[in-house]
Amino acid sequence: MIKKKVKVLNEAGLHARPSSILVKTASQFKSDLFIEMYGYRINGKSILGLMTLAAEKGSEMELIMDGPDEEEAMEAVTELFENKFKTA
Repeated sequence: MIKKKVKVLNEAGLHARPSSILVKTASQFKSDLFIEMYGYRINGKSILGLMTLAAEKGSEMELIMDGPDEEEAMEAVTELFENKFKTA
């Protein structure tokens, strides 16, 4: 299991479109993705879970990846956050 803190950088926050991109990317891997924020832990492969976080620009969250391809999955998901989900 690996963990990494990330920050939401895109202007509109983690709304429907970036959430969809995140779920689609995370679902390509066998590893489980959990996201912790504000004391909540949600399944990172659930768009409903992501939407309940209502993460705005500047929000910090911790990604938790657990599984056989966790390194590759973490790299792919982290890249989305760093590139503002390719929406900016």
